[in-house]
Amino acid sequence: MPQDLSLPLSIRNVTKTYGSFKALDGVSLEIGSGEFVTLLGPSGSGKTTLLMVLAGFVRPESGSVCFGEAEMVLTPPHKRGVGMVFQNYALFPHMDVFRNVAYPLRLRKVGKAERQKRVMQALALVELGHLAERRIDQLSGGQRQRVALARAIVFEPRILLMDEPLSALDKKLRETMQIEIRHLHERLGMTTVYVTHDQREALTLSDRIAVIDNGRFAQIDKPERLYERPRNKFVAGFVGESSFIAVERSGGRILLDSVPLTLPEENAIPGGDSPGGRSWLVVRPEKLEVLPDGNPGEGLNLIRGRVQETVYQGESFLLYVGLKNGETLAIRQLTRRETLASLPKEGEAIVLGLHPEDSVVVPDGA
Repeated sequence: MPQDLSLPLSIRNVTKTYGSFKALDGVSLEIGSGEFVTLLGPSGSGKTTLLMVLAGFVRPESGSVCFGEAEMVLTPPHKRGVGMVFQNYALFPHMDVFRNVAYPLRLRKVGKAERQKRVMQALALVELGHLAERRIDQLSGGQRQRVALARAIVFEPRILLMDEPLSALDKKLRETMQIEIRHLHERLGMTTVYVTHDQREALTLSDRIAVIDNGRFAQIDKPERLYERPRNKFVAGFVGESSFIAVERSGGRILLDSVPLTLPEENAIPGGDSPGGRSWLVVRPEKLEVLPDGNPGEGLNLIRGRVQETVYQGESFLLYVGLKNGETLAIRQLTRRETLASLPKEGEAIVLGLHPEDSVVVPDGA
């Protein structure tokens, strides 16, 4: 299959309402040729609605959708030339694997010899060439997902849309398929828009992630940037595990328990010193360091509390620590012999260190 299967995609000021409910509120997003972008958000956030707008199954009240230079808002789905993988795969149970994958080519009246060649190429890409004659009801969930992928790419679309295609799989298979999809994208280079509510899946797959909430983008960024430098409390809470500690703003400084925090230079004070809105220190469980007695934690931001509970999770422990203001935060410690020996007991006072580069403060809203 050809390697140059990409086309840029432009979404500009798209709005979609259902009665009084605004599913999409003037969203805009530019996706580069060959880029893998994930729409990430909770149920009802608008991510699937936006994907259906791109596919042509939903028409927005206003806005523009361009594939390359071509405006698509009024173009019907079957003329958009996009590959689509649905959440339930939408395979034909009365057809075998070969005929399922060949179906888009038959619709396009591709000749038999060329059809045979392309189907076997697509099945080879998803490592299912040996199952071409197998019935759909004889396949595992992972194999059905691969058939759906092969059918979506067999006619060589320049844009691929995927609507939570791994949600029906168990955890281990889902993680394996995430890597397979990433590798397939690297080989084909198709511009891909992927929808999920699973933040780890989004971090694994994406070149960029567009976090959507209440019909608006809360942040659009590379996975590392999204995780390490969330823009607000919603993004920090939705992408990864987080605890939040309320902080105060005073005289150009941010204070925790009346002590100034040392922050990354780029972490500007949200809202300056204005009285409106609250600010929060984002605490990722793996970023915290338990300081032994006598360790002053020089150069670190210090958090003091008392151990409330210890939870064993196999490869790690979660320690829940109560702070004097009544808030609770979590710390993750890897399960090692030396860690087991030094784990603080429930009820013990504890001092935690947080490196300034990991000390990110965010506002409530966007």
